[in-house]
Amino acid sequence: MSDTLDPKITGLQRRSLLKGTAGILATGLAPAIHAQEKVTLRYLGTAVNQDKDIAEKFKADTGITIQYVAVTTDDVAKRAVTSPNSFDLLDSEYFSLKKIVPTGNLKGIDTKRIKNADKITSLFTRGEVGGKKVGDQGTAPKKVIFLEGEKSKVFAKSPTRYMSLIPTTYNADTLGIRPDLIKRPISTWAELLNPEFKGKASILNIPSIGIMDAAMVVESMGKYKYPDKGNMTRKEIDLTIQTLIDAKKAGQFRSLWKDFNESVNLMASGEVVIQSMWSPAVTAVRAKGIDCVFQPLKEGYRAWASGFGLPATLSGKKLDAAYEFINWFLDGWAGAYLNRQGYYSAVLDTAKAKMEPYEWAYWMEGKPAARDIKSPHGDLLAKTGSVRDGGSYEQRMGGIACWNAIMDENEYMVQKWNEFVAA
Repeated sequence: MSDTLDPKITGLQRRSLLKGTAGILATGLAPAIHAQEKVTLRYLGTAVNQDKDIAEKFKADTGITIQYVAVTTDDVAKRAVTSPNSFDLLDSEYFSLKKIVPTGNLKGIDTKRIKNADKITSLFTRGEVGGKKVGDQGTAPKKVIFLEGEKSKVFAKSPTRYMSLIPTTYNADTLGIRPDLIKRPISTWAELLNPEFKGKASILNIPSIGIMDAAMVVESMGKYKYPDKGNMTRKEIDLTIQTLIDAKKAGQFRSLWKDFNESVNLMASGEVVIQSMWSPAVTAVRAKGIDCVFQPLKEGYRAWASGFGLPATLSGKKLDAAYEFINWFLDGWAGAYLNRQGYYSAVLDTAKAKMEPYEWAYWMEGKPAARDIKSPHGDLLAKTGSVRDGGSYEQRMGGIACWNAIMDENEYMVQKWNEFVAA
């Protein structure tokens, strides 16, 4: 639709035309009608998901502008709690919902306005992959994805019409290794603290995530079995942190990394051979022509997930535009784009339709690449014949042990974590 209506359309015709589109808008399946209204959506989230190609493609398709507001994971939650009027669209981790939802600052997303709501992966709605239950320690999305109503401040115990967040990206994380420098198989989280890698190991210095990795290590060493790694008691926190402090004092860690690029540089330089890692960071090391593996481990993965939320105060054209963006995001182009970076998308069918069969086979089915695998920007990620680390979607997402979380004892945990960093 052009930016301006034909001047020949009279006021009366124009009103009836707009009335007709209001009906379409109410369904949330509007065509690109907002172009003439020049809507801008302020998108609050971390830089990881704020991709300019996605914003440009969405604007080309709908005329709606996405204005990215990039802050840290902790600041996303803080803003959602303290200044809900400062954004129109929230991109938050599911584990932050326990802080945000009780404030009443989020509007329940009406799934009747989401075209592909019924196709959202069962991992989120039922905690299942391929019909099998996955580990749900920590904040598994199924525990926090449904709300009792549009204005609810509490999570629903079973599926309802209203969702807290519509999933955007998710993955299951493990340790990254340099197989060329380690020269033997690695199959357990315990290897992170193996003295063989003294001075060449690294752990993620984001307390709520780093402590989960540490707990995976503690359990795999046979030191302790946690009832819920995502919600430790003070005693369990003490045990976990003491294990890290002992290792640090013994010289185990080359460094503690805080951001994506730091983790890439540590691995690419060979200063570190084993560390907490994110899938796209492994991809970035490989793009430099260096052998790096996102290593499947027998105890399973630590998973995370993000989703789109709507501030409670959003209304009118902005609310319609936000629903249009979410519908567009689930329609396949963005899903395929994210899958090609090693993430997973919320609606698998629509993403599959926008990928080449050989890409889908590599990224999602764990099959050897029939052709070279490239990133959305054309960088070579995997050569013909190679297989994705962790195998298929069902193998990896079906192998989840726990989810990122914020503990009830979060303040105490952060205080203890800081003692480890200072040790």
